[in-house]
Amino acid sequence: MKFQYITIAALASMTMATPVPNAAIVEASRLELEARQSGDTSNDLVNGLCRKVTFIFARGSTESGNMGTIVGPQTCASLQATLGASNVACQGVGSPYAATLADNFLPQNTSPTAIGAATAMFNLANTQCPDTLIVAGGYSQGTAVMDGSIQALPAALQAKVKGVVLFGFTRNAQDGGRIPNYPTSQTKVFCAVGDLVCYNTLTITAAHLTYGVNAPAAAAFLAQEVAL
Repeated sequence: MKFQYITIAALASMTMATPVPNAAIVEASRLELEARQSGDTSNDLVNGLCRKVTFIFARGSTESGNMGTIVGPQTCASLQATLGASNVACQGVGSPYAATLADNFLPQNTSPTAIGAATAMFNLANTQCPDTLIVAGGYSQGTAVMDGSIQALPAALQAKVKGVVLFGFTRNAQDGGRIPNYPTSQTKVFCAVGDLVCYNTLTITAAHLTYGVNAPAAAAFLAQEVAL
């Protein structure tokens, strides 16, 4: 797969080569700033909090915290706004998932260690909060983390994962727009126009940074799947 890393500063200077309107870049920057202000880390599950719904999220490459800033915190906030904050626990996939760029080149577009870190969170939700309804999400490399983890979960645990949202799905082309061995009806993939990672490359364009705008739609989908 081809990989090209472009800094946010470089993206801001693009004109005709940019595959999304400049307004989308501005909106993405605003949402990123809001996320940084509200926090890039959520450890509700690790801290022992059990609620009706548990949202487990894997951030993208180089993102900070365990939720990142592009879309993870926004989706958590939107889901809490939709279902009620007292009903939703949010948990990011943290160490040993390091979200390094190099891991994108591995066969599963992430590392076995990263996949194992996500699986540990699913197991924790299942054992610590046996009655919780689990939903999940990932952004960029985090989509590969969720893809690798969820498809390999034991059947009983996988059945407790009621819905998954994937933003900038790096394995979209390879896996046919779905998570293998997991119901397509319970999966929603967000691939922005011009986001080349959805088409079997690892080329980062401005479109790849715009997924914060999809957080409300993603939350609405997950809320529908848990049907509280």
